[in-house]
Amino acid sequence: MGDSTETLDPADWDPLRVLARRIVDDAIDYTKGVRDQPVWRDMPPEVRAHFRSPAPQAGKPLEEVYDELVVNMLPFPMGNIHPRFWMWYMGASNFTGALGDFLAAILGSNLGGGDHAAAEIDKQVVNWLKEMMGYPAEASGTLVSGGSMANLIGLTVARNRMSGIDLRELGLAALKAPMRFYGSDQLHSCHRIALEALGLGNRALCRVPSDPGCRMDIAALRAAIAEDRARGINPACVIATAGTVNTGSLDDLEAIADLCAEEGLWLHVDGCIGALLAIAPESRRLVRGIARADSIALDPHKWLHAPFEVGCVLVRDAQLHHGTFTVTPEYLENAPRGIASGAWLHDLGLQTSRGFRALKVWMALKEHGVTKFGRLIEQDLAHARYLTERIEAMPDLKICFPTSINIVCFRYDPGGLPESVLKKLNTEIMVRMQETGVAAVSDTTVRGRHCLRAAINNHRTAREDLDILVDEVARHGTRLVTGIIREQC
Repeated sequence: MGDSTETLDPADWDPLRVLARRIVDDAIDYTKGVRDQPVWRDMPPEVRAHFRSPAPQAGKPLEEVYDELVVNMLPFPMGNIHPRFWMWYMGASNFTGALGDFLAAILGSNLGGGDHAAAEIDKQVVNWLKEMMGYPAEASGTLVSGGSMANLIGLTVARNRMSGIDLRELGLAALKAPMRFYGSDQLHSCHRIALEALGLGNRALCRVPSDPGCRMDIAALRAAIAEDRARGINPACVIATAGTVNTGSLDDLEAIADLCAEEGLWLHVDGCIGALLAIAPESRRLVRGIARADSIALDPHKWLHAPFEVGCVLVRDAQLHHGTFTVTPEYLENAPRGIASGAWLHDLGLQTSRGFRALKVWMALKEHGVTKFGRLIEQDLAHARYLTERIEAMPDLKICFPTSINIVCFRYDPGGLPESVLKKLNTEIMVRMQETGVAAVSDTTVRGRHCLRAAINNHRTAREDLDILVDEVARHGTRLVTGIIREQC
């Protein structure tokens, strides 16, 4: 009687080899020709229905599975690898990183711990990111899913350190005074979610007014801290933003670091948008002071263009970082020899099981080097300046807020229209560009002013793409405004 053991490996590897080569060839053609495709297209009802069918109980040949994806997935992407995608603040991915994800998946490594090459690569990527930020070699850090989790990890360390008690043991009920965290009114919403998840609640987050440049007002921050102390509230942490999500504005990190040192507060920098300006040859001055932070959140899947997902949190005090999360039951004890003798990376965050996120970053940095990524950041900044100049030269287009880095806020505004009509008009322009597949921008409202928002975080973008955007906004706006004026008459 033969062995009836089942496996997920194929009985014959040769057909799989042929299909795998076809998939790689298709992937190269897809990426190479992405400029010739629409940025985005809506899925027909039959395609949506295809993805709502019940779970398959029996399998079918892998080639047929792949054929389904060629028809029903590849033509309908989000669009962020396209050179005219400037919608949400994302990177544009890179093919080397995709190969890294493939190799990481082949190994199937769990980065929770253990002595193996994947763990060493993970630690090396964190060390490289510390180096890029100007952090000391003895600092700590860990790779996570993205900016929201990176901020949560950093703020958890801050909460525990600044609580004044053994918070892990005693819990929030033992706090002697309410804790307060401070960030500007331009702060990303993930910080509210983080403070809610940490049990402190939304009211623990003080939204400090921003100045006309959408940066945290330092005098207002100082006043808020003094007022809280007088009321018996414990000022704990300032969350400085290196690149706000709405306009790209950068808080004055040096001034905030000085204030935190004076007041004895934890300084956390949300650098998920702008921290990597630190490697830009001409523009690193914009984040001067970031290395003074107690913790930093950043996103390699943005300006390092790693395929989603990979974020990182760095913590200056490695002992504090480790002490915030480590728990060592017998089944997670470090061994003197063998596979379990490696560092336990799960001691640095919330996940015990962790995927091998580092390889895609490691391979792309090895291939291109930090210096080239710095040049690509400068290229995005130059593109944002060019787009701003093009908009300013158009009679019916207006810049809404100063362009600080690579986010351009603007709108079609021929003059004489109320804010509500301008919002309706520009929203329609935005959606029409998406539906025609020509370009993708988002919109936002800052201080009551609605505007279109182009986040140029894309190594494939060329000036001709920005020219297309300006022309399309003006063209749609001219056509739409005629009908609006008719309606008003």
